[in-house]
Amino acid sequence: MTHKNLPITNNNEQEQLLLKAKINLVQQELNEIEQKVNAFEAILRSYLENEIIEEQELTVLYKKLQLAKKEKRFAQKKKGKNFKEVEGLKVISNNIRQTNSLDEQKEKKRLYREAMLFVHPDKFSMHDEKIDLATDITTKLIEIYQTGNLAELQIYHTHIFSGNAMMQFPETSEKNVNAKQDSYLKNELEKLEKQLQLAKNKHIFKVLTEYENPLTFIDELKEYYHDRIFKLKKRTRKANLFDL
Repeated sequence: MTHKNLPITNNNEQEQLLLKAKINLVQQELNEIEQKVNAFEAILRSYLENEIIEEQELTVLYKKLQLAKKEKRFAQKKKGKNFKEVEGLKVISNNIRQTNSLDEQKEKKRLYREAMLFVHPDKFSMHDEKIDLATDITTKLIEIYQTGNLAELQIYHTHIFSGNAMMQFPETSEKNVNAKQDSYLKNELEKLEKQLQLAKNKHIFKVLTEYENPLTFIDELKEYYHDRIFKLKKRTRKANLFDL
């Protein structure tokens, strides 16, 4: 009786066990980095809450202005000499807004700021694939806060904190489904190692690991946001923001 195949089977099992062990170690290190970075970012946001929200509001407004200019240029090309200048970005008058009670206004502001800080794109600096989604969500949040009522904001606030707003459905791959276990594990290990390297290369992680006192980074961020807000205000001076 031959046992030729036994060593091969054992080798495969040992290789898979080794791969799983490596995956666990890399995943553990990645989780630790993300936890530290998330905790540090929470501290930073607590110091920069007003700047973060104002910068995001101005960024959304600037994008709207740019879109309006693009549409205006397109209309000019389309109509040629007969083109009649259209109005710029329309800003809804405060008089049109619903006259809610002071308590409702306070509650709207509380819900808005709470949700904005929860899904602000900067929060997902460790996950580049979520930044665009977070930007879309904050744009919608600003729109509801400015033009919607308290009930609409409450619904969207609940939607955001339920986790559904940031949910992404991964694409299914038949190749992955039918792949052998060892190939799958190798792919997982390679993917995690890339994620770990990206996490270590993030500036926020380098601040944590290389700064003698990481909290001094707050001053750098304040300077960045103040400069950013100043430039955005200049670019959006022709449009009016709601009093937030």
